[in-house]
Amino acid sequence: MRKPFLSYFRTMKDHRINRKKRHPLENIIAITIVAVICNSDTWEDVAFFGEMKKDFFSKFLDLSNGIPSKDTFRRFFAALDPEVFESHFLQWAQSLAKNIDQEIVSIDGKTIRQASRMQSDNPIHLVSAWASHNELILGQLKTEEKSNEITAIPHLLESLFLEGATVTIDAMGCQKSIVNQIVIEKKADYVLALKENHPTLLEEVTQSFKEKPCHEFYQTLDYGHGRIEERKCSIINDLGFIFDKASWTNLRSIVRIDSQRIIKKTGEIQQETRYYISSLTDAEKTSKAIRCHWGVENKVHWCLDMTFGEDSSSKRAGFSSQNFSLINKIALNLIRKNIDKDIESKRFKKWTSIKSRRRLAHFCDDYLLELLNLI
Repeated sequence: MRKPFLSYFRTMKDHRINRKKRHPLENIIAITIVAVICNSDTWEDVAFFGEMKKDFFSKFLDLSNGIPSKDTFRRFFAALDPEVFESHFLQWAQSLAKNIDQEIVSIDGKTIRQASRMQSDNPIHLVSAWASHNELILGQLKTEEKSNEITAIPHLLESLFLEGATVTIDAMGCQKSIVNQIVIEKKADYVLALKENHPTLLEEVTQSFKEKPCHEFYQTLDYGHGRIEERKCSIINDLGFIFDKASWTNLRSIVRIDSQRIIKKTGEIQQETRYYISSLTDAEKTSKAIRCHWGVENKVHWCLDMTFGEDSSSKRAGFSSQNFSLINKIALNLIRKNIDKDIESKRFKKWTSIKSRRRLAHFCDDYLLELLNLI
């Protein structure tokens, strides 16, 4: 039986001085997460929500000293070591994941724009891992800037269980050391985007597609969102033109994706060709892995910005931005997993969006308790 959600955070090291611990760590964590689920996005909102829901929280928290103030919440998360917080998040997230050996795990970065503008000398850029089939954020790691994703990705991969999975990363992560880590240490497959950061390899791949026959081919056609999109995935297993192929661990294929999008309203035609290197040889599986990578943008970055307002967050004291981003991800994971369960049981079937579930949580205490797995 899976442990209750809060049990993964109760054992987290408390950074506060003992004589100043008026409120238990789990109270601060639980109230903040529940408040964020219910649309709170400032420390003042979190404290106010706690006061308004005091009877609810008293069902499972010791509120002998009442609800923490907004300053208590702000100071706590500004000083909380994000690596400690993230390690406990990782344990919890991986406890929810099923069938990792069949999973597509996408690694991608995102900048919290407002916080970065307010801290131009220290931008907040986070690299996240997204499990497509489980629809779970598995972990995050901060980098100083986008160019440092190369050093952050190995640390994030190191913390994940990936045996049997397929890892997808954009061109920034197309590095021999990262490929070696995925294959040798993590016992996983990979599909990595290839761009101008490897000019010689890119030229060899494009030349291969001009001169050599494709071994595998897979095509899809999508209608929706006012457009018609055709995608063709071509794979070549003959790597004779790839001079340095032995340096790329388990490199078994090169991939070309040709996409054509027709905007129905205007008739405009948009075409794009992208290249990848991979340890996979099946065109359908490779195509689906590449397609799933965009889930990071659509189901994580976009959702955090549009539904949780992360891009407009102005938290900048200490580790506030990084920790609050993780709280948003916890809330998103909790809601998503609960939606999956309710779709199977047909409960709350009218409310299937993240936005509507946050509204439902605000008004329905039973649903909130269910989200936190406390009943």
